[in-house]
Amino acid sequence: MEFDCINKTKTRCERWKGHITSFNDDNSSYEFRIQSRSSILVIVGKTEEGGFACMPDFGAGCHLVNLKDKFWNTEKLVKVLGKVDGITVATALYSMADEIQF
Repeated sequence: MEFDCINKTKTRCERWKGHITSFNDDNSSYEFRIQSRSSILVIVGKTEEGGFACMPDFGAGCHLVNLKDKFWNTEKLVKVLGKVDGITVATALYSMADEIQF
């Protein structure tokens, strides 16, 4: 699966592509790898508190809301991954929202 990432600021608009290169649904969590400017392994699941994303190679994780809420998820993911990788993961989750059932 391919998706388009966008970072808009007041003075410029930066775009790049991301690709989901693997996807595994084990009924309690989802694991996928994103190839973009970085290679990012993402594990997504649900707890009593809501959804979460964990990026073990980055030593990072955060809570998520509805996967179609790209704005909120981007804010949370950018805090733990940085601007480009946070936008990339949030966009991937948005693109895969119909495949990942919370």
